[in-house]
Amino acid sequence: MGDPHSGLHSEQGALAGEHPGRAANPVIKVHDLAWLEFEKPDLERAEVFAQAFGFTTVLSTRHELYLRGTDAGAPCVLIRKGPRSKFLGPAFLAATSGDVLRLAEATGRPVAALPDRLGGVVVDLPDPSGLRVRVVSDTHELPALPPQDPHVLNLGHEVRRVNATQRPPRAPALVQRLGHVVLQTTRYREALDWYLQHLGLIVSDFMYYPGQRERGPVMSFIRCDRGATPADHHTLAMVLGPADRYVHSAYQVADLDTLAAGGEYLREHGYHRSWGIGRHIQGSQLFDYWRDPDGFLVEHFSDGDLFDNTLEPGWAPMTASGLAQWGPPATADFLGVKPGKQSLRELRAVFSALREDNEFDAQRLLGLLKVARS
Repeated sequence: MGDPHSGLHSEQGALAGEHPGRAANPVIKVHDLAWLEFEKPDLERAEVFAQAFGFTTVLSTRHELYLRGTDAGAPCVLIRKGPRSKFLGPAFLAATSGDVLRLAEATGRPVAALPDRLGGVVVDLPDPSGLRVRVVSDTHELPALPPQDPHVLNLGHEVRRVNATQRPPRAPALVQRLGHVVLQTTRYREALDWYLQHLGLIVSDFMYYPGQRERGPVMSFIRCDRGATPADHHTLAMVLGPADRYVHSAYQVADLDTLAAGGEYLREHGYHRSWGIGRHIQGSQLFDYWRDPDGFLVEHFSDGDLFDNTLEPGWAPMTASGLAQWGPPATADFLGVKPGKQSLRELRAVFSALREDNEFDAQRLLGLLKVARS
């Protein structure tokens, strides 16, 4: 048998006339993803899972929960108490406060001060899907915490560990930092161009439905443009779909042993693995996906790709089998087709999207069904 992944990724970039993957003159270039904001009805339950997943609590009150990784910086997840579980939106970190002012002036939006516990300033923008996108600067920086050190490995004939055993503790995989968020939108191309133009993000990889490349991409993995300084393969990923929604967010841990042992800890404490362990193709990350008690999908990852701003986008057909180089097949839960409330919501969204004026039409639905069967 040949390599099943042959032809699933091209390093050669776009064909003539295809999307270039970046804006010619963006308003600003954000530096990173700052944090994600959620609303949840049970903060105590959310904190118990968060600590088992590997977060450290910064603030815990009746109304708010702030979670951080071990790296220095702002908290990476902010949760406030609300009547139902809801993703409120991402916050991106601007390089300077001047960039926040420039973005506010270009969009006619006001600049506001963030709460004292966060510090800094913010401008809030609605993206084409109606999601609130925050751009912040000058926030307080929490000092680094003691990290989980990567394990010392004997690699092939390279001997680095002698007279010492390898015993990864079955303990939470300490989150180092927030890596990326994945969003689904019914207005994929419009939203993609909005993020590239307003935030200066650039595309690392495009994906298209098999047999529909001429209609353009349906997913993009997008990184920050830090010039010659390497950035994560994707800080934001966007995919066309029948509803505007959060898909998952990802948090870096030290290494594969930490990820795997942390997964065993989560499993033993009754939490549900959605998909993993494996290694992605686009981005190359080692991954392990989990459902939190509110149904949100969260990922541990390690060993992801880093690109500077010279690499052009790769192009690949989207297939379920093409989501990983190795590991178990993508699960029905991860793909959103597991029988139950999740799949019923998605089915209702399909019928609704097909009646509305957006980019998710009947041909795109056929392409999505083909992906789910692949």
